[in-house]
Amino acid sequence: MSEAEIRAAVVAERREQVDLYSTLTEEQWDLPSLCAGWRVREVLAHTTMPFRYSLRRVAWEIAKARGSFDRMADRRARIDARQLSSAQLWESLRDNIEHPWSPPGGGPLGALSHDVIHGLDVSTPLGLDHHASSDRVGLVLAGLRPRNIAYFGVDLDGVQLRATDIDWSYGSGTPLHGRAQDLLLLLCGRRVAAGRLEGPAAPRFTTAT
Repeated sequence: MSEAEIRAAVVAERREQVDLYSTLTEEQWDLPSLCAGWRVREVLAHTTMPFRYSLRRVAWEIAKARGSFDRMADRRARIDARQLSSAQLWESLRDNIEHPWSPPGGGPLGALSHDVIHGLDVSTPLGLDHHASSDRVGLVLAGLRPRNIAYFGVDLDGVQLRATDIDWSYGSGTPLHGRAQDLLLLLCGRRVAAGRLEGPAAPRFTTAT
């Protein structure tokens, strides 16, 4: 796809997330996400951080975190989620639907991946992921490279992932079937709910019933 088409997909993803967050109760904002240690509000604080922080501010925060981006991101998500109301977090997303941010070296596809994955981190545990776009999830999956998967430390030795709702597969070995969005979560190191994946390898990657 062209850069313009991927940018359009980013806008569409953010617009749908604006709609999703607008339906949440205050209790849902405080429910756990799939990101370890983060509630729904920490996830949105993280995904909207690039809209609120300048590059200089990000560099300063990383320096304060002793050079660790992950440590900085976790710290700021927790602080921002505490200091900003759910309405302010939602407005930060709503007002930046067309923001041109992309992660360093990631381009528009990196921005799409960031938004789609963290969108699923919220919608899946809330039981609202049935509206996830298989087309956008497919774009993210198609753009993944072995180094991206290695970052999350997922051991796929002897396993072939096969999506049941789009034409996509990865790896070789024993087939493991599931929706594209559930396979994406698996690749990103998230545990998938029991029953969402099928195949002999499913117990390796799913939560207990």
